[in-house]
This record gives sequence, structure tokens and C-alpha cells, in this order.
Amino acid sequence: MDVRSLGYRTDLIFAGFDGEIIDRGDFVVVRTPSNPTYYWGNFLLFSDPPQTGDFERWRRLFRQEIGGPPIYEHQTFGWDSPQAGNSEPFLDAGFHLSHNVVMRCVEPRRPAHYADFIEMHPLKTRAEREAAIELQVLCREPGHDAASYRAFRARQMDRYQAMAGAGLGEWYGAFVGGQLVANLGLFKDGKLGRYQAVETHPEFRRRGIAGTLVFEAGRQAIGKYGLQTLVIVAEDQSGASHLYASTGFEPVEPQWGLEWWPVSDG
Repeated sequence: MDVRSLGYRTDLIFAGFDGEIIDRGDFVVVRTPSNPTYYWGNFLLFSDPPQTGDFERWRRLFRQEIGGPPIYEHQTFGWDSPQAGNSEPFLDAGFHLSHNVVMRCVEPRRPAHYADFIEMHPLKTRAEREAAIELQVLCREPGHDAASYRAFRARQMDRYQAMAGAGLGEWYGAFVGGQLVANLGLFKDGKLGRYQAVETHPEFRRRGIAGTLVFEAGRQAIGKYGLQTLVIVAEDQSGASHLYASTGFEPVEPQWGLEWWPVSDG
């Protein structure tokens, strides 16, 4: 299966580094055995959007190709099409419909609200990486248990550190008075760069920090790696998508997916 979506194609940069990508013809199996709680690192990517009859088929294929409890508690599906398809049976069963916008630019634009008070650099020390994990846990979506999410993010940061060591990108931090207040990753495949997990501490939001970090990380990565296209993905019509637009990113395609996991109050 030839993946056409720029969003999903750049998602596969990460599974291609330390995971498994298996082409089954009309769908692709993406597995990250080292991190079974990574929902979008263990998923099925179909060529077409969901149609009548796919609810049972897709769930059965997930169990066959990736697994089930107790190792894999979730089910996640994507499709290589801009169409939403028929997601109703999944939604009725408690799945969440993910509707993102894929955005790209050739060179990021300096934001009008530039945070010149931050210090920004790639994370290098264990203490900086641990601070990034705690920031990511603080910024997690509702429904994720703090302890399990911390373990998940720790495994993710191990992966990103390995990718940085292989010369494939960096994890960047923004600091104020020595405190890590925002972070993101930017990694590459050839001349294509993909951002990961742009997050800002709640007490430091609306001060231009995230936009400045996106701009500076992109500018540095272009200079270091000779990237020709930068890609970032955000929830459609969200504050994040508007922020990225302010730094020069333009929408190119929608990205759809379905995800389910056991909801926690922790």
C-alpha cells in the first residue's frame, strides 16, 4: 500500500526507526513492541475510510495483527483518505473520532508575538529529559492515568533520544529562569521534517513561547539538516492550528482516525 497522506507518511518516520511497518495490501500494520501503550505507534492504517461492515472487521484485524489485553488495551485506526467515511458504529461503541489538519511550510515565519525572554536549546541531560516527561504528563489529555502516561512518555523520550543520537533530529526545550516551560520534537526523513508534541506549561501559555519554539526549532533544523519541508499536525480549527498558521504553516489535508482506550480518572 502506497501511503499518500503527508500526515500519516510522516507518522511512519517514527515506527520506521524502531518499530515494525507491515504492508498487507489494503492496509498497513504499524507496531512499536517496545511501547505497547503508544496508541498511534500500534495501529492499523487502511487505504479507505470505514464503510458498512468495517466495525467488526477492523477490530478483528487489530486483535490479529497487533493484539489485545492485557498488553494492548487500546484499538486505533487510521485511513489514507481525506474522507471521513462511516464512523457511526465506532462512535456508538465509545471510539473517539480524531479530526486533524496536516500543515506544512518551507520555512517558518517569525511570530509577531516573539518570546525573546526564553532560552531555547535541544535537551541534552537526564534532568532536562525528566523535566520534559513531567511537563508532558502535566499537559496530558483527560482520561489518561498519570502513572501509566508517565511510563509511556518515558519510553517515547528514550526513542527520541536514540533518534537524536542517530542524527535524525532533536528534542527542544524552552526555559525561563532555568525552568523548562515548553518542549517539542522535530525529526526528519530525508529532506522532510516532522514536529512532535508541542506542549507549554499551563502557567506560561499565551506568552508567545510555543510559537517562538516552533519557529526557532524549524529554523535550526533547516540549517542543520537542509530540510525542504516541515510538517506539523494539529486538531482541526484548534488554537494550536491557528498558532502554527501564525508561524507560516498552511493546511494541506485533513487527517482522520479512530481511537479507543480504557478511560481513567487518575
